[in-house]
Parts: sequence; C-alpha cells; structure tokens
Amino acid sequence: MNPFHYAFKIKDIESTRKFYADILGCEEGRSTENWIDFNFFGHQLSAHLSKDFPEPDFCGKVDGVSVPIPHFGCIVSIPEFRRIQEALEREKIEFVIKPYTRYEGKTGEQLTMFVFDYSGNPLELKAFSNNEEIFLQ
Repeated sequence: MNPFHYAFKIKDIESTRKFYADILGCEEGRSTENWIDFNFFGHQLSAHLSKDFPEPDFCGKVDGVSVPIPHFGCIVSIPEFRRIQEALEREKIEFVIKPYTRYEGKTGEQLTMFVFDYSGNPLELKAFSNNEEIFLQ
C-alpha cells in the first residue's frame, strides 16, 4: 500500500511537535520555521503555519453520532489504539468523541475516538476488530 501525503494548517510549530511527536509518537521529519513534517503511522503529514482556521462542521452522521467534517486520521492496531488513548488521557486531551466500539457485533466493528490537535484540527483514530472488513459493507 502506498502512503498518503496530507498538508494541513497549524497555529504554531512547538505545540504541533508536542501533539504529534510527543503524545501520538510520530517521528518528526523535515521542518522549517513555517512547516513541519511527521511520519503519521507510515504516512506523510505536512503541518503549515496559518492564521485562518474555519470552524469544524459536525455534519457527518456515522452510526448515529455527529462527527466533525473535515477530519483526518489513521487506522491503527488495537494495541496502538489503546497506547494512543492512554497517552491522550495522560495529557488530559479532551475527547471530541470518547473512545467506543462502533458497529459492535457487526461487519466493520471498530474502536474509534476523535480529538482536536492543539491547532483545532479534528482527528479520528480507529482500530478494526478484523482488518479484512475495512472496506466491507
């Protein structure tokens, strides 16, 4: 599978470094005074300084829960999901949607959680009970 690249807006480099590197455990890549890259679970994130941040829109409805759109994230293993959950809780990061099991007992069963990074970007982390069901209905 080929890694994706995603560029997004941030308010400052230091809080972004703390969130993605220190809390989520993403390795830092290249950086300048205006942007910073991370290895986001095998994918390239490029965080760029900006002063223009639109409000998130909770227009997404998934399994009866309103989720912020747009958002990005990653599918990780269940142990990695739990590690990230514990790191977020240890840092007292408020969950937008607390960790829970979506589609419990059904095809596509998954753990999911939503948080905002320190710049207000919504992220979803999820872990499937069976990765072969990621794209199944």
